[in-house]
Amino acid sequence: MKVQKDSGVKMMYRGTLTDLIRQIIAEIKSRRASGAGREKKQNKPMTKKGVVLLVVVLLIILGVVYYISLPAVTTMSVQMWEMLLAIALVLMAVSCIADRAGKGFFTLRSKVLIGLAVVTAVVFGLGGLLSSPIFSASKYANLMDIQEEEFTKDIEETDNIKDIALMDSESAAVIGQRAVGSLSDVVSQYEVSDDYNQIDLNGAPMKVSPLEYAGFFKWFNNKKSGIPGYVMVDPLENEARYVKLKEPMKYSMSAYFGKYLPRHLRFRYSTAVFEGYYFEIDEEGNPYYICPVLKANAGLFGAKDVKGVVICNPCTGDTKYYKVADIPRWVDHAFDGELMLQKYLWKGTLSGGFINSMIGNKGCKQPTDDYGYRVIDGDVWMYTGVTSVNGDQSNIAFVLMNGRTGEAKYYPVVGCDESSAMSAAEGQVQHLNYTASFPALININDQPTFIMVLKDKSQLVKMYAMVNVEKYNVVATGTSQKEVLSQYREMMSEEGIVDESEIQKDSDQLKRISVADVQYITTDGESYIYLRDTENILYKKKIADDETVMFIQKGDSIEVSYEENENKIYDLISWK
Repeated sequence: MKVQKDSGVKMMYRGTLTDLIRQIIAEIKSRRASGAGREKKQNKPMTKKGVVLLVVVLLIILGVVYYISLPAVTTMSVQMWEMLLAIALVLMAVSCIADRAGKGFFTLRSKVLIGLAVVTAVVFGLGGLLSSPIFSASKYANLMDIQEEEFTKDIEETDNIKDIALMDSESAAVIGQRAVGSLSDVVSQYEVSDDYNQIDLNGAPMKVSPLEYAGFFKWFNNKKSGIPGYVMVDPLENEARYVKLKEPMKYSMSAYFGKYLPRHLRFRYSTAVFEGYYFEIDEEGNPYYICPVLKANAGLFGAKDVKGVVICNPCTGDTKYYKVADIPRWVDHAFDGELMLQKYLWKGTLSGGFINSMIGNKGCKQPTDDYGYRVIDGDVWMYTGVTSVNGDQSNIAFVLMNGRTGEAKYYPVVGCDESSAMSAAEGQVQHLNYTASFPALININDQPTFIMVLKDKSQLVKMYAMVNVEKYNVVATGTSQKEVLSQYREMMSEEGIVDESEIQKDSDQLKRISVADVQYITTDGESYIYLRDTENILYKKKIADDETVMFIQKGDSIEVSYEENENKIYDLISWK
């Protein structure tokens, strides 16, 4: 049999069919052998030059990751351990892939890298486990040293509540934006940060916030000129003021590259575990960033607390570290409110041990969900209520925590919690749809009292409210702090909470007037009476607060209690 050409084997052959089959089998074996040789030739081990190139690429990637994420180079940094574990896993994977592609089995290098990845993961995991409250409950509970005090002795009785800052950050942001809204050269390139910090400025409460770049391109265009100023909001007068600096701020939270504040600090303090970056001003109005530094007290990462602060001048970039005991008197945010709440939660739940916090709950207490601020003796104190772990709507106490020193005081005061007080106040003006801010706790005639502001949908302060902590059905509202104080005292007298004689000794300004004119005006759905006396002074009062004012007629001679205002329209507190 003669075959001219085979479709599978491109050759010419003449002979028998058996010889043809043998020839095809031999050709297939020959091709397999040559293919295996080429594959073996292609899968050569990685050269030294390739290894060096790979290491260089990995180091570049590591540098970029570090530059962006900025982890603290310390065993106390969870972020650092995560980065080390990721690096070990990547190196292990690359080495193993190279070995399999080359010799087909793991080399000593790969085995070492596998061991390194395993050891890193084990240390990271064990460090996290040993840092938890399961093994270190007492270390968590002992972070806060708290002293029990008596409310009526330690909290001074309030006669004039004009010095209490009740404005929250949302309202401050609305007012602060107005301060720069008319400055075209500022508002076109910068915006006011929403992070308003409560500070004490020469004995008075104040909220401050820096300007920040309005995006990357605005920073690029203005990086040489820097940030020109900051905004101050007076929470008592509901006024804002833009402060232009003589020397602009170059380092900020909205800058980029080396001028980005956390990056600037990280390259100076590579091992510091920063908790936050808080903008403040000193007594002369100079800007600074207060940057608390934390230290772990349990295991590798657990029970972190402030050990000091780094104070950075954003204009020059100069920095200095202070231990807690050496922090300057004007600093107010060495201890953040969230950290202080967490520390009290550890104190309240873990003092009896971890198992008790999970099962028995004997003696366990917890703070409420939010906190407010009080300026006392030149320091900013954070306030929060204390409830049982059952989650009911009543307080068993409250705590004051100093934002500069970390000092804490415990006051056993039983009554409604803050959310219940806010709901009670909102219920008094539900037809106006006002919302209450987080209240402050004050002492009125030895009675623990919540005071708060009521805001409209634009976050502007419209009214004030006071709620008795022990009897939260006693709720007073008014358009001024003076008015609501008078209303509240009258209600406490009517309820028999305090004697009328105690109310009289704290009475407002009294004056006998002759009524020359009476007018009724409706504003924002509320009806007011306006009285003009013979000296041409106006007195106004909301009729819903005291409907008896409608009996006042022109020509009457009455005794009025009032609060003076700069616009010469006085708030009528009471009359007889």
